[in-house]
Amino acid sequence: MIPIGMSTTCVYPLPPAAAFREAAEVGFDGIEIMVTQEETTQDAAALLALADAHGLPVMSIHAPVLLLTHFVWGRDPRVKLERTAALARDTGADTVVVHPPFRWQAGYAEQFLQIVRETSEEYGVHIAVENMFPWRVAGRNMKAYAPGPDPRAMDCDAITLDFSHASLAGVDSREFAREVGGRLRHIHLCDGSGSSDDGRIFDEHLLPGRGTQPVAETLRDLADAGWDGQIAAEVNTRKARNEDERMQLLRETLDFAREHTAVASEPVPDPA
Repeated sequence: MIPIGMSTTCVYPLPPAAAFREAAEVGFDGIEIMVTQEETTQDAAALLALADAHGLPVMSIHAPVLLLTHFVWGRDPRVKLERTAALARDTGADTVVVHPPFRWQAGYAEQFLQIVRETSEEYGVHIAVENMFPWRVAGRNMKAYAPGPDPRAMDCDAITLDFSHASLAGVDSREFAREVGGRLRHIHLCDGSGSSDDGRIFDEHLLPGRGTQPVAETLRDLADAGWDGQIAAEVNTRKARNEDERMQLLRETLDFAREHTAVASEPVPDPA
């Protein structure tokens, strides 16, 4: 059965302790840590203590490559990636998620694939480059990433597929997964309702099944093929009015994932 984890971003801005507690209560298989300014996300011992307390392993680590985490672990993107890989190794995580370089990180962009490969080998983890999307400024798409937002065109060994990013980029996720084949190592489970060309400007991270991406079909394809990667839910629950509503959204997400990753010989778990 494909392991299905939950990203700490699902409960943002709550701390990692809340993510572990709610993920365990809902029934996820593990946690993806988004490294942020919150010190616990940077501390292997603290994360292992939470993992032990809630019986949930750290499955993956997302490098601090967002604009809001620009100054976490300094400004050198290679150092940030190496520290993320070390954190993954020290917590037992299998995978590091990283974005393609920003266009203005010229030196890093030129060496990106070599850095990714060397860091992966040194720390013994998969470093899965995530698909991104064009930025929309003043009604026009802007080239924000170098060499581009789509890792299909890159000579990288491991890739992360994010359904919301695919939607905003106008990419069919099912075709994306088929094209990259064995390079697909990690999935951010979510959905999106349209592309930047349709006037969408926000990265929605809808619950799976609430958008227009072929999420169910992609998951079934992977399950039928015996895919050995990992899934991490990365859905936006910030509109939930309270914890009960947020937990219901997380349960819906997990139920969707369980249903569509169950192969014919496996019973679908009873959501009760």
